Amino acid sequence: MIDIRLSDNLELMAEMQDNTVDLIYCDILYGTGRKFDDYQDLKPKRELIEEHYIPRVKEMHRILKDTGSIYLQMDTKINHWMRCVLDDIFGYNRFLNEVVWCYRWGSRHKNKWNSKHDIILLYSKSKKWTFNADEVREEYAKNSAMTKNKKYNKSYNEKGALPRDIINLEIINSMSTEKTGYNTQKPKKLIEKLIKASSNEGDLVADFYAGSFTTAEVCKDLNRNFIGCDISEKAVKIGRARVNSHVI
Repeated sequence: MIDIRLSDNLELMAEMQDNTVDLIYCDILYGTGRKFDDYQDLKPKRELIEEHYIPRVKEMHRILKDTGSIYLQMDTKINHWMRCVLDDIFGYNRFLNEVVWCYRWGSRHKNKWNSKHDIILLYSKSKKWTFNADEVREEYAKNSAMTKNKKYNKSYNEKGALPRDIINLEIINSMSTEKTGYNTQKPKKLIEKLIKASSNEGDLVADFYAGSFTTAEVCKDLNRNFIGCDISEKAVKIGRARVNSHVI
């Protein structure tokens, strides 16, 4: 099931039952204040960020299964405020990871360190959650002496090393066949890694800031069910084309 909606995310979540979603991934509004071609971002003011996100994160918590988890992606403009929101709603003890997605392209400054990463916050709803470490092991230069050493056996095997909280992956370049023409589109490989790690085949994955609907396409490829929305007609049109789905 791939369910794509042209809808405000609060309205869609209000229709959904409690404890029904296995995994939420959202590439949220980053609070840059910028007007992109495809959407208006929020201004970087704490009261505006909290006004927007608190009711939405509460709904995300409600619809998640007790064994579910949530990834929210952003950059350093608002991640400190979002940590507070998530701690208050999910609980400080439910924080699992701050995953850092690193890339080379983007800003170029000579008067400060260049910003070349996004933050992806991972929280669980309870003490039990899905994490498929073997599905997302990292390639490494094989060293027979290392792999035979019992000290390393738990971290390394033939599939690679256990995953770290740093993902090195380039942004989508302008010549890529993956490019859809939607602003701030994220790479499929990034979303694949997160969905493989934190869900299983047949699970329901939700994305309430779907944009170009990369999450929907990845879910179709990985045999996950999907529900998600965007308020942009252009975004929904792109999503429908990517998964060849009927828009509800």
